[in-house]
Amino acid sequence: MIFLVGILFALALGGAAFAFTGGDEVTQKRVAAVAKPGGKARGGTGNPAQDAALKRKNVAVMLKDVEKNRAAKKERPTMRRRLEQAGFPKASPRTFWIICGIAACFAAGIAILTRQSALVIALSIFTVGLGLPRWVLGFLTNRRKKKFTENFATAIDVIVRSVRSGLPTNEALRIVAREIPNPVGSEFHALTESMKVGVTLDQGLKRMMESMPTAEVGFFAIVMTIQSKSGGNLSEALGNLAAVLRDRKRLQGKIRAMSSEAKASAMIIGSLPPGVMGIVYLTTPAYIAKLFTERAGNLMLAGCVIWMTLGIMVMRKMINFKH
Repeated sequence: MIFLVGILFALALGGAAFAFTGGDEVTQKRVAAVAKPGGKARGGTGNPAQDAALKRKNVAVMLKDVEKNRAAKKERPTMRRRLEQAGFPKASPRTFWIICGIAACFAAGIAILTRQSALVIALSIFTVGLGLPRWVLGFLTNRRKKKFTENFATAIDVIVRSVRSGLPTNEALRIVAREIPNPVGSEFHALTESMKVGVTLDQGLKRMMESMPTAEVGFFAIVMTIQSKSGGNLSEALGNLAAVLRDRKRLQGKIRAMSSEAKASAMIIGSLPPGVMGIVYLTTPAYIAKLFTERAGNLMLAGCVIWMTLGIMVMRKMINFKH
């Protein structure tokens, strides 16, 4: 029995390691491959091909520097930053913690009125008071990011058309802030308002990346930073970026379509055990009551929850594709 428990514990650790780690090394290798300097040109010459190669080398070096700075400054966002990312820029962390306290008191009151054990009361306070508000905040943040990504390529097209018509970059950004719906409009409005008070474009883009930490905003910031430092045709660069963003969107739809069957299978497999348990509890409650009344049943139930959680995380890791 001890040997069997040891094997199961080792498998659980392996599943947890697979679910929570992996993917960063591949991303770093891809970034390093993209940012690797190329070419042998050493200075400006009269040859257009050599000058283009030198410019590509300088751009690659800038990309590498930007990625290094982003990796060095990458840190866990504060609660105020999370509220801004979720679309509540005026809310304070104190308000959030007050809401968490009210939810915890409400959950504790329900558990006490239903005469639950001390362990159930503590778990309900922890889950409803800390877990549920954070989950809601993360859900709102992801929904806002998704909505931002859907309209971001259109915003870049507006900038491209404005620049080609002869308008300056600042005026093109103001047009996006006025015409594109939120959250794209609100983010560009904050960018333009900060530039009015003396903030540079580079600093404003960094604040925009902190408020909306998506890959698309990172691409936009890199393009604008490179164009401000090395010069060139801004409308052409942004047009290429808009095409890349649309290709990414099409790739996301293709991945979603190809992985829909695997996701449906994972949902069925994940919902089958609790569904069967609920049916058995409704039909023959005395048969399954020992899981809740006996200590051995409680341990078995806790083990099932742990294993089910690890299994769901492993399946989620297998069906989510990074691109």
